[in-house]
Amino acid sequence: MHRTAEIPDSAPPVLAEVVRSGFVEGRHRGSLVLLAADGSVELALGDVTAPVFPRSANKPMQAAGVLRAGLDLAGERLALAAASHSGEPFHLALVRTMLDEHGLSAGQLRCPPDLPLDPVEAETYLAAGGVRDRVVMNCSGKHTAMLAVCALREWPLDSYLDPGHPLQRLIHSGVEEAAGEPVAAVGTDGCGAPLAAISLTGLARAYRFFVRAAPGSPERRVADAMRAHPGHVAGTRRPDTWLMRDLPGTLSKMGAEAVQALALPDGRALAFKVQDGSARALGPVLARALTLLGVDAPVVERVGRAPVLGGGDEVGEIRAVF
Repeated sequence: MHRTAEIPDSAPPVLAEVVRSGFVEGRHRGSLVLLAADGSVELALGDVTAPVFPRSANKPMQAAGVLRAGLDLAGERLALAAASHSGEPFHLALVRTMLDEHGLSAGQLRCPPDLPLDPVEAETYLAAGGVRDRVVMNCSGKHTAMLAVCALREWPLDSYLDPGHPLQRLIHSGVEEAAGEPVAAVGTDGCGAPLAAISLTGLARAYRFFVRAAPGSPERRVADAMRAHPGHVAGTRRPDTWLMRDLPGTLSKMGAEAVQALALPDGRALAFKVQDGSARALGPVLARALTLLGVDAPVVERVGRAPVLGGGDEVGEIRAVF
């Protein structure tokens, strides 16, 4: 007997479709929340109160924790501490400079050896004979900052990624304060650092908290550094860079498994997660969310463009459907 699988009522809504030659060949489901300038929920799709792992969208909160612990970082160095950098030469050079400045070595980093996150940079790096390296890993700026503050405070270096380490406990409490809710679970991120699970609503609140924080506070210092130096947060070819560069005052950060968080300077904010973790849906969903928040700028169209190719030609698109 032939049976057709049914999608349960609890499944999150479709956020984007993959259209090839006029035929819908795939759909991406997920959950999304938009906050108004006053912090109230303007739109909620799916369950935006259930905990998720924000992955690298947690990095601003981790960088703020490093500042709270006493490390005096600013400018490009602070932006790199909150980065998922692309592995471009200027990223790698600054990581090595920061290690030297604090009397540290690349061998003390506990992030795994990796290739540049950006595919173009990875090809160039490999063609030049490069191999997987801890400094090249996209989280190396964060790990360098964590090691540096541990050296400053005379906290253990070998165990700086242990959830019970003084630095990680400080970061944990900062996440809860910014999100306005308890951390629901603690896991291990791809780089090895502790990872705090919060809701999408809490994640959007956290980004709003950062852009609305008092000048000089750790949160505002992180937000200001990221917005002033977006290329150090992401890289030359990344949407987070384009948005923070072209929409003044915007704080934007993606995370692995198709997570995105963003706040505008007036407090409007968003967060979403594509359920299947596909990054190809991030741009179209983000662009549509920004449009619903009232943002009208050429960079929104640039971020949202996601062509589908056939034989090297454009034959369709990935489009948001909410």
